[in-house]
Amino acid sequence: QAVNRRPKPLALYLFTTSKQTEKTVVESISFGGGCINDTIVHLATSYMPFGGVGESGMGGYHGSWSFDTFSHKKSILKKSNFIDIKLRYPPYENKINLLKKVL
Repeated sequence: QAVNRRPKPLALYLFTTSKQTEKTVVESISFGGGCINDTIVHLATSYMPFGGVGESGMGGYHGSWSFDTFSHKKSILKKSNFIDIKLRYPPYENKINLLKKVL
């Protein structure tokens, strides 16, 4: 409820193991895009649209672009809790050196 009383957020990051919480949040809050159990990764994929809604939104218009602009596609990336690649996290120096040796 607190989120819905404010301008629509550009992104939303939710950390939960509850499918019901996940469903409730995604369906009840209007936001640009986001991740479940992760952050920022949705920006890195070219397979998902990125953009906001309301005050955080901006897009093209005219012709079919108008329909796309005003019909928001909410993109959500959900990260599994079972597999976590430690290479993603600092410190990076030893990991970079290992990659240099491999490459």
